[in-house]
Amino acid sequence: MRKIEKRSDCPISYTMDFFGDKWTLLIIRDIALKGKCFYKEFLNAEEGIATNVLSDRLKMLESEGIIFSKKYEKIKTMKKYGLTEKGKALIPLLVEIILWGGTYDNETGAPKEFLERARNNRQEVIQSFLDSLE
Repeated sequence: MRKIEKRSDCPISYTMDFFGDKWTLLIIRDIALKGKCFYKEFLNAEEGIATNVLSDRLKMLESEGIIFSKKYEKIKTMKKYGLTEKGKALIPLLVEIILWGGTYDNETGAPKEFLERARNNRQEVIQSFLDSLE
């Protein structure tokens, strides 16, 4: 499992040390914004994460208290993942990243209507993502 090494007491440095690579934030995105909750769903994301990297990041996110896992009721050999309160606290950050990327990426896949809604009423968009996790 990837170990987080804190380089300084700076909050920006801590955050970057935590996220460290794109996979961590993309897994959180998939849970928070796309409703994914199973290993195979994360594995099938368009970015193409390797199985060993996915397994490592899921373990790290769980050990850091960002996600939890539980046995899936219907198939006991499967785990279902979700966000903890600490993980849910990242949703406003995800919305800001979407807005930044949607503004400066000329080929963004984010729907223009969503970007406009998020720009005009961030809190409503954030709340809708939180509500979908209930």
